[in-house]
Amino acid sequence: MRTMQCNAKNAATLVFALLGCAVLTNYAYAVGTESTNAEKLESVKCPVMGNPINLAVSTATDDGPVYFCCAGCIGRYEKDAKKYADQVSGQRKVLKTLDKVQVACPITGEAINEKSFIEEGGKKVYFCCNGCIKKYTKAPEKYAAKLANSYTYQTQCPVMGEDIDPNASVTLTNGMSVYLCCKGCIKKLSKDLAKYAPKLADQGYSFDADKVHVEGAGKSGGHGHDGDHDHDHDHDHDHGDG
Repeated sequence: MRTMQCNAKNAATLVFALLGCAVLTNYAYAVGTESTNAEKLESVKCPVMGNPINLAVSTATDDGPVYFCCAGCIGRYEKDAKKYADQVSGQRKVLKTLDKVQVACPITGEAINEKSFIEEGGKKVYFCCNGCIKKYTKAPEKYAAKLANSYTYQTQCPVMGEDIDPNASVTLTNGMSVYLCCKGCIKKLSKDLAKYAPKLADQGYSFDADKVHVEGAGKSGGHGHDGDHDHDHDHDHDHGDG
């Protein structure tokens, strides 16, 4: 009987240890990924000046956005984009290794619906509705540029630290879109943008919070569209002071 009790105790200890290792492994992976992404972002250079980029400063192209260290570099780039082709190629090679989230439909530009998607090249492409899927599949090359510009590298809500919901976003007066996890966080961000600006800077999006404020506060789907799609995705978590 004593032997059986010892065996049961040892088995329970082993199970607990294995579960503990699994939790620690997942946590270590998450922390390691975050650290690696931050390090990689530091190595992404502005094609004009060679300085680290600011993800809040970009211009859209047919091949996807190009990022810069400051707004002044955009004009210099657009005057002679071919001159910086190699630098842009190098920038994109590093950006491909970072996590990003598709936030806009490549057809309408509206916030995506997580239930409307297709598999393409082993990855999911999202749309705002099933009607847009039909349009896309008929001529995907027609929407390639819009798809390339439909992503954000801001993957975490600056208020709660949770994964963003593409349907919960606001636009700042500098033209930058900020994504949150739910509508409740929109209200908190709008009340005190400066408080949460550092959380966005940690993800590569920097701006002067004293000169910038939120436009359209309290609205979900920050792309400026008022379509007939249902994009109400509130979360049931506590919105403390963050």
